[in-house]
Amino acid sequence: MIRQSNEFKIEKIVGLKGGKGYVTVVNFFEEMDFLGKGRLYGKSIIEPGNSIGYHTHEGDQEAYFILKGKALYNDNGEESILEPGDLAICRDGDSHSIEAYGGESLEYVMLILYG
Repeated sequence: MIRQSNEFKIEKIVGLKGGKGYVTVVNFFEEMDFLGKGRLYGKSIIEPGNSIGYHTHEGDQEAYFILKGKALYNDNGEESILEPGDLAICRDGDSHSIEAYGGESLEYVMLILYG
């Protein structure tokens, strides 16, 4: 199977998980592509000053791989700066948030798989 980039579903989500501003989500997979094993594989783009709010994962886990820009990442209450090439994983039962840090857009690949 091949899916061209112009076939990806793109969503602009305002206030995602109570975050600031909006997040653009480029969905690489459709629901049927996961074969019941997950629900999200794609790329997020967060403009400076925007974020995904702090939330807890229940029944799934999420990984972020930073492609571009810097992120202020909250991992269970501990904040860190993530840069291109860094990876963060929020396991089932853990909590996190992410915010574009600095003057550049943040781009990262994300994957959510069921526990």
